Amino acid sequence: MRSLTAKVTGVLAVMLSCIGCSVFKEYERPEGVVPANLYGELPGGAVTVVSDSTGIEAIGWRDFFTDLALQALIELGLRNNADLQIAALRVVESEATLQSARLSFYPSFSISPSFQMQNSKNLGGSAVGFSIAPAASWELDLRGSLTNKKRYAEAALEQSKLLERSVRTELVSSIAQMYYTLVMLDAQKEISSSTFRNWQENVRIMRAMKDAGMANEASVTQTEANCSSIEASLYDLDKRIMTAENSLALLLGVPPGHFERGEFRGLELSGKFAAGVESVLLARRPDVMAAEQSLRMAYYDTNVARSAFYPSFRLSGEYGWEKALTSPAAWVLGLAANAAAPIFDAGRNRNNLKIAEARQQEALIAFRQSLLQAGNEVNSAIASCNLAESKKDIRIRQIESLNRAVESTRQLMSHSESTYLEVLTAQQSLLSARLQQVADHFEMVQGVISLYRALGGGGDY
Repeated sequence: MRSLTAKVTGVLAVMLSCIGCSVFKEYERPEGVVPANLYGELPGGAVTVVSDSTGIEAIGWRDFFTDLALQALIELGLRNNADLQIAALRVVESEATLQSARLSFYPSFSISPSFQMQNSKNLGGSAVGFSIAPAASWELDLRGSLTNKKRYAEAALEQSKLLERSVRTELVSSIAQMYYTLVMLDAQKEISSSTFRNWQENVRIMRAMKDAGMANEASVTQTEANCSSIEASLYDLDKRIMTAENSLALLLGVPPGHFERGEFRGLELSGKFAAGVESVLLARRPDVMAAEQSLRMAYYDTNVARSAFYPSFRLSGEYGWEKALTSPAAWVLGLAANAAAPIFDAGRNRNNLKIAEARQQEALIAFRQSLLQAGNEVNSAIASCNLAESKKDIRIRQIESLNRAVESTRQLMSHSESTYLEVLTAQQSLLSARLQQVADHFEMVQGVISLYRALGGGGDY
């Protein structure tokens, strides 16, 4: 008997050791999942990569966006945005799920009172029976299924928090992008309005010159056509401004309307902006971190599927007051220990494990792809910033040259050495260059904001 007990104990010890090695191990990040040179080849310029934590991603959004009107809009959006509110509620759901998973380690208690009455000659008339016996049941987590379900819930909670932070990061950058889009459109409208007034004067001058015999009808109609084109562009700008304001209102969770905004100064790149090294994406970028939590969840889900191959153990008992039909009432106490091991399930456990392992591989691929996507976005944002900065001086020289060209053609025309159409052509080129200068500056601002978001900045409260 002792020999049999020792053998059973030994078998159980070996089995529990095997279970512990396979299903109780915690998640570890796979080696080699982070690609080398994640940012790729970067052009030199205003943005550099640093090896410490002084990159722009470490700057809070209130310090990064110093425009007071923009700060007020971001705060309004953080209070009202529907996507952010839904993300916060999903955190509450995940917290409740985790609490349920933790409570599964404790015994469950139930009570099922019963009553019966029977009228029989054998019982000498009516007989009454009843039972009031609370019962308890407790699953022993020897195969690790409850532990892995709890860890899965912990990863799900962490993922929901990261997704909420990701929504916040995206919201802050989207509001900033839309705000500076409106500021850019305002600046372009101001330039076009000023030019339109100048062209109205040009039309008046051309008509006077025609009346004096110094210009022909073709010159007048060409000037009028250019003036009408600029006037029409003002309405196009009004439409673009209205569309942008409506989009901003949707982000802010408010009805459409006009939003106060400052002048087009944007984010100046007077100093060198620094971006953190590739490892910062694993520490600050919430969508990348959430993708890793998906991999962590899949890992624990695989452990749950694997634990189904091992036996489950459950303790149960009841204690209460009971009376049978043919016996007097008495206190009852019952204790039981149950074990259930799979023998034949038509391959369900094996297929469930295959499914879980496949999903774990999918999550690993998705995690790696999220890193590549993040690195691609950082590369594009840095390139956009640096290339836009490179065009800055070129555009300034172009506008200076065009200003001189306008003045020169005016002077030549006063000496009858140039036609007024040359003056109009120079003015049209100057307008296009000034509008493009605003667009270039907006491209630089847009690149900085995109870089800030791509590195995980803007997720603070």
